[in-house]
Amino acid sequence: MTPDQLSSAVVASLTSLVDEGTLTLSDGVPVEVTIERPRQKGHGDYATNVALQLAKRSQVNGESTNPRGLADLIASKLGASDGVSEVEVAGPGFLNISVDAGAQGRVAASVVAAGASYGTSETMAGQRINVEFISANPTGPLHLGHTRWAVLGDAIGRVLSAAGAEVTREFYINDRGVQMNHFADSIIASALGESKPEDGYAGGYVDDLARQVEAASPGIFDLPAEERRAAVRAKGYEIQLAEQQQALATFNTHFDVWFSELSLHEDGAVPETLARLKELGHVFEDGGALWMRTTDFGDDKDRVLIKSDGELTYFASDTAYYLNKRARGFDHCIYLLGADHHGYVGRLKAMAACAGDDPAKTLDVMIGQLVKILRDGDELKLSKRAGTIVTLTELADEIGVDALRYSLSRYPADSPLTLDVEEITKASNDNPVYYVQYGHARTCRMIENANDLGMTMPEGDAFDAGLLSHELEGRLLRALAEFPRVVASAAELREPHRIARYLEDTTSVFNKWYDAKECRMLPQGDEPAGPLNEARLVLVHATRIVLANGLDLLGVSAPERM
Repeated sequence: MTPDQLSSAVVASLTSLVDEGTLTLSDGVPVEVTIERPRQKGHGDYATNVALQLAKRSQVNGESTNPRGLADLIASKLGASDGVSEVEVAGPGFLNISVDAGAQGRVAASVVAAGASYGTSETMAGQRINVEFISANPTGPLHLGHTRWAVLGDAIGRVLSAAGAEVTREFYINDRGVQMNHFADSIIASALGESKPEDGYAGGYVDDLARQVEAASPGIFDLPAEERRAAVRAKGYEIQLAEQQQALATFNTHFDVWFSELSLHEDGAVPETLARLKELGHVFEDGGALWMRTTDFGDDKDRVLIKSDGELTYFASDTAYYLNKRARGFDHCIYLLGADHHGYVGRLKAMAACAGDDPAKTLDVMIGQLVKILRDGDELKLSKRAGTIVTLTELADEIGVDALRYSLSRYPADSPLTLDVEEITKASNDNPVYYVQYGHARTCRMIENANDLGMTMPEGDAFDAGLLSHELEGRLLRALAEFPRVVASAAELREPHRIARYLEDTTSVFNKWYDAKECRMLPQGDEPAGPLNEARLVLVHATRIVLANGLDLLGVSAPERM
């Protein structure tokens, strides 16, 4: 019996009491109630504080009641529900609920039946959400600073999709500005054997690009200066962007849209944005510059859109880009920005308000903290190829995609993070990613051993779920039943680390069950497989599915052997 099923049973009990005229609720029967897993043994399988929440707006037989009195009333009705074996009222009005083994055991069958879709829901159905992450210049390799967002942005997109939202993952290409000319000049200098410009780009990758540009467009460096710069800028951009895309694909991070900042200016979106803001009355001129009056909506100062020399600011592009997203039909825009962008939160929210939106409903700005990678106690800072940065590709090669993704995804975005290469790559139960992946591999090995003995999975509910009655089996089943709620919560809060911590806890419960001699899945010696062995095989299959589905939400593989 899942928490959602129990929630429905409690709601049904309240509805029945209201229909009978015994109970009156001033605000009506709630659509759902919170069901939790008790922390202490002996407090049932599940618990709810619904009586404490409803007592003040409740009457029983026309008279006011206290939480414990209301809890007694709900318990009398809930105890007769299918699958509920006992309801105990505790403390000031908590309900501790025990479910019968058969109802609990059927959770395993429901997990197996759902397969890869188990954990998904419709809690966010109908919402169109844009998740923008790894906004970067196409002037060099992606580096450590991008790596955390490559993991978290992708994982957030995955959990939002699992919760039923329509999600678009978007990469904002910063391909407008003087840095593109500096980029081209650096490639030209390398090709001609000249010193790199003072404000140019260094590192071996520039020399590689020069050779690639020449190979793709022979004679390009012999063109007249201005024509050469434009041609090299375009070709270098094309090659470098393709490398970024390949690096992210190898890292198991995928984007639906690669959006060019330059296109906003080429398509006339920026002038249209300025005109719209003027109509809404939030733009003014001062000192020869054009400003947006963001202080009207809580920003610490007004923001310049066009400088006095006529040059457009990045904020003008940011505003046009936001409105472009809204025009494409996105209900909610999520921005994942680095630690050095903390000041952007207020201005982006004020910008959305100036555009006529309620930023609390349409905008979510997440700020991530820095990551340090240690090897032998020293911080990784230098790259053989990029000169001054550690690239995403080098990190993935050094640490491994799975180890790096899992290690970055198991912490909240706003927590500073230091990872040690040796710790996150060692084959030990002390290493969380190894621990969870090994748990999945163990389930696969158990299923394989069962197949070798001729055991087959019972179809549907064709097994005795009530046989899964051991305390450890109950704990494991309750953990499996919790997975959909964990996914929904991770989506709502944009916190995929909840998935990682859940997987570790569930793997721990599974390992305790696996180690218990009284919970052996396979028959011993020459014993034939019986109903209990079959029921436990279903439980192992269910555990494998949950671990695999959870790892997939983090973009991490679920190996069958380790």
